[in-house]
Amino acid sequence: MMLRCFWLILCLLCSLPALAHKASDSYLVLDIKGQEVSGQWDIALRDIDFALGLDQDGNGEINWGELRTRHADIAAWALSRLSLKRGESCTVQVTQHQVDEHTDGSYAVLKLAGTCPGATGELTLNYRLLFELDALHRGLLRLSLDGVTQTGVFSPARAEQRFVAGEMSRLAQFKQYVVEGVWHIWIGFDHILFLLSLLLPAVLVHDARRWRGVERFSQSLREVLWVVTSFTVAHSITLSLAALGLISLPSRLVESVIALSVVLAAANNLWPVVEGKRWLVAFCFGLIHGFGFASVLAELGLPQETLVLSLIGFNLGVETGQLAIVAVFLPVAYLLRHTSLYRRGVFVGGSLLTMAVALIWLAERVFDLKLISS
Repeated sequence: MMLRCFWLILCLLCSLPALAHKASDSYLVLDIKGQEVSGQWDIALRDIDFALGLDQDGNGEINWGELRTRHADIAAWALSRLSLKRGESCTVQVTQHQVDEHTDGSYAVLKLAGTCPGATGELTLNYRLLFELDALHRGLLRLSLDGVTQTGVFSPARAEQRFVAGEMSRLAQFKQYVVEGVWHIWIGFDHILFLLSLLLPAVLVHDARRWRGVERFSQSLREVLWVVTSFTVAHSITLSLAALGLISLPSRLVESVIALSVVLAAANNLWPVVEGKRWLVAFCFGLIHGFGFASVLAELGLPQETLVLSLIGFNLGVETGQLAIVAVFLPVAYLLRHTSLYRRGVFVGGSLLTMAVALIWLAERVFDLKLISS
């Protein structure tokens, strides 16, 4: 079983060119007061193009003219995959179309308005956007139900969710943000690659200009704990500062430095410069990765009444997601550490592939290019 999971990680590395951009998300914001419904829905243009084919001239870009001619189709497609019930089914319409920029590209913004038959009671939301085309797609919801903010993440397994009017328990919100933290480390391919680049040499020792396997598992475990803990502490600091609005950095700068961190971590495996203090590298670049995580929370929104608790939950979720990756990777890597499969195929080959993909990310983000189709 563990070997099978290890091969899944290798397959992920090999498929990274297709994962150059972050996983598909849409952002649904709803404000429901009694029977009145208002809000907006941000959907990536690349996702709409994938589903409906917006690029009429085939030049790889979607202009406003191409988008405007399909407004009715986009609205009908989106609303057919979202339903609200409060008592009976609510009626929702798209009242306006706009375009906005997120950290990963352009999004169509659908302004929503409608009414529900019932003015009280629980709200049932059913979300089915893109699930038939992309099982990794997630819908991130920020809901204000009669003045109380709640959040949710829709997936194929949780396409329908119910929200009760009134204050959501602190424990429920904490659990919700733990789950969201786990999910966002697992779909954060640049964060995962940075972490894996630092973990690859954990079962090896650089001696006499060559790599050899460590003698004891405790050596590898200690190295990994230092790296993961340093990364967690660092991104927790900047994530909290950014989420609280105390520090703000341009998203393009943050995403570019994150890509650079992956390049340097992978390059250090091939041409070792920092050997005994990889935890320091994890800490320094982890500070920047924290701003990347903060962009997720900015899109999702944090309930002000439980701000600190939600932050702790999200950080705990990220840490849990990291430890799950370590739990799969480290034991198998240790067992294979003396083999050429690991030292040449996984360590050298994986580092080369990681560095190549991260260089493409870096060029895309610095120069605002699109070198890999999503």
